[in-house]
Amino acid sequence: MVQQRTLRLERGERIEVVYVLGTQLNVDINGAAPSEAEWFSMRHSANIDAKINKTDTAKPKVVNGEKLWPLERDTVIEVRMISPSTETNDEKVTVAYYGPGADAPIDKAGVYFTAIEVSLDVDADRDGIVEKNNPCKTSWAWGSDGQGAILLVNCDKDSILSRLVDGGDGNVYSKEDLQDMSLMLLRIRGPEKLPTSYNLLLHISASDSDKLGVFHSQNKQYTYVMGKKKLHYKLRYTGTTEHEFFVEGLCFPDKGFSGLLTINVSLLETIPEGIPETPIFTDTVVFRVTPLIVTPHTLEPMEVYVCSVKDNYLFLKQIKSLVSEANYKITICFEYVNREDRWMQDEMEFGYIQAPHKGFPVVLDSPKDGELKDFPVRELLGPDFGYVTKVALSSEATSLDSFGNLEVSPPVTVNGKEYPLGRIILGSSFPTTTGRRMTKVVRDFIRAQEVQAPFELYTDWLLVGHVDEFLTFIPAPDRKGFRLLLASTVACYKVFQQQKSLGHGDATMFQGLETKWLTINKVLSNDSLQQENNYVQHCIDWNRDILKQQLDLTEDDIIDVPALFRLDTSGKASAFFPSMVNMVVLGTDLGIPKPYGPIIEEICCLEEYMISMMKPLGLKCTFIDDVVSYHRKLGEVHCGTNVRRKPFAYKWWNMVP
Repeated sequence: MVQQRTLRLERGERIEVVYVLGTQLNVDINGAAPSEAEWFSMRHSANIDAKINKTDTAKPKVVNGEKLWPLERDTVIEVRMISPSTETNDEKVTVAYYGPGADAPIDKAGVYFTAIEVSLDVDADRDGIVEKNNPCKTSWAWGSDGQGAILLVNCDKDSILSRLVDGGDGNVYSKEDLQDMSLMLLRIRGPEKLPTSYNLLLHISASDSDKLGVFHSQNKQYTYVMGKKKLHYKLRYTGTTEHEFFVEGLCFPDKGFSGLLTINVSLLETIPEGIPETPIFTDTVVFRVTPLIVTPHTLEPMEVYVCSVKDNYLFLKQIKSLVSEANYKITICFEYVNREDRWMQDEMEFGYIQAPHKGFPVVLDSPKDGELKDFPVRELLGPDFGYVTKVALSSEATSLDSFGNLEVSPPVTVNGKEYPLGRIILGSSFPTTTGRRMTKVVRDFIRAQEVQAPFELYTDWLLVGHVDEFLTFIPAPDRKGFRLLLASTVACYKVFQQQKSLGHGDATMFQGLETKWLTINKVLSNDSLQQENNYVQHCIDWNRDILKQQLDLTEDDIIDVPALFRLDTSGKASAFFPSMVNMVVLGTDLGIPKPYGPIIEEICCLEEYMISMMKPLGLKCTFIDDVVSYHRKLGEVHCGTNVRRKPFAYKWWNMVP
């Protein structure tokens, strides 16, 4: 919509006015008209487009070669200018008033115009270029046909001088730091001087001030001019010029913050001393802060993270071998950092942020801090590697606040609604109980990102309570491009029953371990174990139905993975043998907890079953011994590892949440 401004003439005078290209001046001609005036004429310079806004009944007449218009109460002259002025007052409009006889003017009024162009510009069409005066810059819309600029959260650390992350410290340390920001240009065209004093004022709202920072580039220096307590920045008009600004995001979308931020520039007219400056024009740009996007197991790995502790030598050796054979990078967190905390998955979640000009990985630090709490900041935060954390509102963070309790599905379409970045899955308590639940600050944060619409499963039936204890996603060459793996006690009993029917009832589990060996017959005859696993299967089936509904899955999209659980005295479940579903997915290579199932003809029947399910999908199974170092401590391979993955090729701003 075109900005409009009313201009009042002064009888017998020529006033001086600054016009901003792209606006419309509505010249009120009645206020300056003599009382006896009934007609008027209008003349204007070639660079001015002037139209008389008249009523349908107004009929002009020509007197002595001059077109005269009847002077009516609502008559105005609509003025627009075509290009900026080269000199002050170089264009004009003259109005002459005529009495009833209309033979000669009885008075005149005029305006000297100086036209300037003021444009606050950003990359509104998301192509990496800051176009001039893009009409889409004042709003933000999702979708491939959408528009609006994007702002990275400056949450990495490009300088050792930064206290934590770069954003919000009021300094620019390097060109690399500037690249984490979005370019904003203030473009001005016009004569060197204006008829009176004018200033340009950049300004933001108080509610936005803690969410962005703005730097002004001058003579290779970068001055922090807006953000936090600085709500405005004044520039004096000096003629044609282009001011460079760099804008940084300071926080992610969250509860109470949609992610939208607005920056304005106003042209202020200086009136005599003691009178406040008056804004005569305002231009606006809108940014959306990039959301944090979490990566599913089906994306290609880039780096695997695992801890070295005093009792996981064998586990670590096998993980290193798996990662090496799969040709990925591995980072080992040693004891001086982890202080015997081995749960790499629970401490953090990897994601990324992305703008048209740049993106980088970000680690989300869990509010459930263990001894690994320093690892994300100490070892990961750095140049082009961001960091964000959420702090629980109370000290009552539970196991469900660990990020083994946060998974993300591959892309899905549900009832015609596309989720091109997948959906986040959180573990929670049963809907009718007041059990454990992920802390509200994390749930609110995840929901506010918008692009991976989260939903909750029931996991409080588990002793640890994490979704990764009974589900995972693996890549597949057909159908939806993935399979959901679900732990299944029914599948396990079915395998055992089949082996018994083949005469293998005396085959034993846990061979080679310092624990009581159990035969298939012993497991099948244990009524208490059967009842407990009937309950567990009921809990998994509840979640199965939710997953099918929320991800639009059919039974053909799901593979049941044999598993058994035991309940403790409080009725909470944990894996009876290493849970194969709690695996690390590295492309087509799967690092699966070695289940130590019944050995039949020198082969574990559970491993054999798993291989038979994965091989048709082109996936290779490597079974990793985690019993001593992880399983007996209520975790498995996935709990003890973490994987940073490549971002989606799909650009998040092209979706419609």
